[in-house]
Amino acid sequence: MANLKSIRDRIASVKNTRKITEAMRLVAAAKVRRAQQQVIDARPFSDRLAQVLFRLQTRLKIEDVRLPLLDQREVKTVGILVISGDRGLCGAYNTNIIRRAENRAQELKEKGLDYQFFLIGRKAVQYFSRRKQPIAASFTNLSQIPSASESANIATQFTDSFLTGKIDRLELVYTRFISLISSQPVIQTLLPLEPQGLEPKDDEIFRLIIAGGKFTVQRQALETTVTDVPRDMIFEQDPVQLLDALLPLYVNYQLLRALQESVASELASRMTAMSNASDNASELAKVLTLSYNKARQAAITQEILEVVAGSSAS
Repeated sequence: MANLKSIRDRIASVKNTRKITEAMRLVAAAKVRRAQQQVIDARPFSDRLAQVLFRLQTRLKIEDVRLPLLDQREVKTVGILVISGDRGLCGAYNTNIIRRAENRAQELKEKGLDYQFFLIGRKAVQYFSRRKQPIAASFTNLSQIPSASESANIATQFTDSFLTGKIDRLELVYTRFISLISSQPVIQTLLPLEPQGLEPKDDEIFRLIIAGGKFTVQRQALETTVTDVPRDMIFEQDPVQLLDALLPLYVNYQLLRALQESVASELASRMTAMSNASDNASELAKVLTLSYNKARQAAITQEILEVVAGSSAS
């Protein structure tokens, strides 16, 4: 009986765990949809900003322009901006991005270059703090929905470091969203900005849909149409001043997009991890139920044998 009770308690515990993991999966799925909507809402501004920057940069091609954010100088110190999560229970999401950043730091060290970390997310802060790595700034407890104000605050920190010469290059390490079951840690050079990098390229946006009763993701290619600025167009302000004012906005938006991709990747990883946990809990509950039935049947058989043996003896 004691064995039956322990198995029964364990079955109840596994079923309760499954309820929790299934609830977390559904919450993550809902948040992925919200992250998708945020990317869609931000697209009109990003398209217009890319058009304006492209036109200004086209106009200034014939001029010798020096802008602080375009300053190409000898690289001695590299800033590594790492975007991780504040929480766990999301599979290998945090582990992969931390490993990618650590490997990049090792590569820079082998080349004789110094580096500084700009860390976003509690997991990255905890990991690199324990290992006494050089941390220039850290940011935790960001909102679940990345906002322009938060990205602007972070961008100000590393932009000031670049402009004051504390770092000569800034590399962004974040997780690119590919699908609900796949994400890829990537490195993107954020500063200095390359003039040709202002030209808009084909972009993609993910769409979360339900097909066959299951969540799936489709990626839709989007194109941004830009036209060259007319030669006879007159700017009310100096184009150099306009470009100098808009470049920080462009950097801020690049960071905001990376935050959005990272949040979507984290939520997708959590949804996948919780889905696997729910499936494992269901399988374990079946195995335990079978064991419970076998043990119960054995106990009943044993009681019948004892009754029969007692009757025979009398």
